Amino acid sequence: MNNAGQVTYIKEKNQKIATILAFALIPLSGFATDIYIPSLPTMAGEMHVSSIQVQLTLSIFLISYGVSQLFIGSILDSFGRYKIGVYALLIFAAASLVIATTHNIYLIYLMRVIHGLTVGGIVVAKRAYFVDLFEGDQLKHYLSLFSIIWSTGPIIAPFVGGYLQAAFGWESNFYFLAGFALVFALLEFLFSGETLKHFTDFQVKKITNIYLTMIKTTSFTLGIVMLGLAYCMVMVYNMTGPFIIEHELKFSPVIAGYSSLVLGFAWMVGGFIGKATINRPFFNRLAINSALQLVFVILMILSLNFISNLYSLIFFAFIIHIGAGYTFNNYFTFCLSQFPKNAGIAGGLTGGITYVIVSFLSYGIVNFFPAKDERNLSYSYLVMILLSGLIMFLIMKTKKTDEKLA
Repeated sequence: MNNAGQVTYIKEKNQKIATILAFALIPLSGFATDIYIPSLPTMAGEMHVSSIQVQLTLSIFLISYGVSQLFIGSILDSFGRYKIGVYALLIFAAASLVIATTHNIYLIYLMRVIHGLTVGGIVVAKRAYFVDLFEGDQLKHYLSLFSIIWSTGPIIAPFVGGYLQAAFGWESNFYFLAGFALVFALLEFLFSGETLKHFTDFQVKKITNIYLTMIKTTSFTLGIVMLGLAYCMVMVYNMTGPFIIEHELKFSPVIAGYSSLVLGFAWMVGGFIGKATINRPFFNRLAINSALQLVFVILMILSLNFISNLYSLIFFAFIIHIGAGYTFNNYFTFCLSQFPKNAGIAGGLTGGITYVIVSFLSYGIVNFFPAKDERNLSYSYLVMILLSGLIMFLIMKTKKTDEKLA
């Protein structure tokens, strides 16, 4: 069955504007998590719930966001990107308004599930947009920009959220998200359109075989694990940093927002370095990056015997997040360019498994090392960096095996 139906294809005169809109929507997942990070302690206090319960709103979003990407790619490849993206923006806006008008933590959990499902559809559709329209070096250039563009979310969102929290309360964060989504839904309606030229028949057996082929590709699967570990470093800080800064160090939500902004910038720096070194030997540069991360997390742990304050916290986290952004940039470009004929499925599978890994691993680490102080955060970083080193070793071993077989 062909699922194209009546399709409104993108107009050539609108392509530049539509491309800007596509780039602007890629950071939406970061906005949906990071904008209310400075408000986590206040939310816990006003709703009379524990820090773990309010941190769970982040994990629930990540799980649903990840799971949605596992299947949304096949839907986008069969039914198109445009209409699904617009409807998802409208539903996301409605869920944001519900969160802003309730203080029921369980209803917020449900809305965060809806947030994750809709953002999954939006972001995967926009990733596929670039693979649909571009190829060769131009496509590689755009893909390498993804993690850099995405990092604007963690940079801008907590900065905005800290001020919204201070001026209007935590609810204003979700009013902002609702307004953001509605504005972009309108702009998409006016300037964007369908980019998928060849609609895939929605056949479960055929789609399943595509998924299996991708998962069985060892380099692709291990690359996704590296993506999960890289972003998990950011998410663990997001879940613990505000509590350390506001409760342990006694600073305001605005300062917590500024701190997250600085660390978001670190992720962007890592992305820029990744783009600048894209033609260097792949495994050599990533092995050096992992080694540097390990050195700095050890220095972070040792320095706690002499100094522990906001500046030391942000300094070491900044360096470690640069490394995480570098890893993510390299592996994200690699994974998304592996299967250009099934861009929706490849993008969805990459993002889906990544966020499932992040959601479970970050929540497990935060429970094992609670949001108490800088020492616990440093131990969390150490665990993730060691796991990254182990995966890096497996990737190198797999590469050598493949070379012998070739």
